[in-house]
Amino acid sequence: MDVFDFRDRLVDEYARFTRSFVKIRAADIKAHVDAEYAAERFWPAPMVQLNPAFVAGGNIGQFVAEGLLHPECERIFRFGKSTDGAPGTALMLHRHQEEAIRIAKRRESYVLTTGTGSGKSLAYFIPIIDDVLRRRASGGAKGISAIVVYPMNALCNSQLEELEKYLRLGYGKGAEPVRFARYTGQESTDDRTALAANPPDILLTNYVMLELMLTRHSSPDPQVVEQAKGLRFLVLDELHTYRGRQGADVAMLVRRVRDRTNSELLCVGTSATMTTEGSAEERSRAVARVASRLFGAPVPERVNDFDTAGFGI
Repeated sequence: MDVFDFRDRLVDEYARFTRSFVKIRAADIKAHVDAEYAAERFWPAPMVQLNPAFVAGGNIGQFVAEGLLHPECERIFRFGKSTDGAPGTALMLHRHQEEAIRIAKRRESYVLTTGTGSGKSLAYFIPIIDDVLRRRASGGAKGISAIVVYPMNALCNSQLEELEKYLRLGYGKGAEPVRFARYTGQESTDDRTALAANPPDILLTNYVMLELMLTRHSSPDPQVVEQAKGLRFLVLDELHTYRGRQGADVAMLVRRVRDRTNSELLCVGTSATMTTEGSAEERSRAVARVASRLFGAPVPERVNDFDTAGFGI
């Protein structure tokens, strides 16, 4: 199929359809309308996008051998695991995912700006899961260690399924090495009460529900917040969605979370479209400035030598 020929035929059919409802008798008006259609004012020009070849990092096994990740991560983060017991193969990470893991290991807040399909969620889930595993091995990791905030429930539900692939396959339901749960308002009262009594390590939610959890006094919300004392990670996915007044509301929310849980928590943001103008240094400066204001904590400027691959931390 010639995609450009298909586009031209589609536009032609659409033009005939939209013009079929009115017959213009006035010659000057008809000439003007014809000119507007000829200028393709009523539909966009073709858009061509290229998926960047993201710089390779290494596989999970290499990072476990290095000591960067807990040994259990090699069993968790595998591609091709299945319910019939197939172990799959160790994931090969992109360089920006590796860099995110190293930054999180230093307990520094960061923002990852990279294209769609580049594994942004793994750039925060791997550090979170590694942190839980290590602290559990030393007798810690009690309660909620990470809260991941999504702008809409559809994204939250999608990421819940992704976590099931890594943390449930190969272990079985109820035997996950790191526990996770959703708390968005879609759950029953019994589910929410059970979560408050037996909290997960990772809580997936949306910013509205997180606000309600902090402000409502009816059970089980206060109990859930109490289980998040000592919170280690707060992640804001799709950071670019928080603009204007909503951005101010979320910035205040982040500060309330820090005040109620842990003043030293690590903040992470992800986005595909934070800024596109200026040099790599200028974009990094803009992202760091906005993220620092939103998080209420310093986010250092970082420009990597692999930024030309379509991402930066």
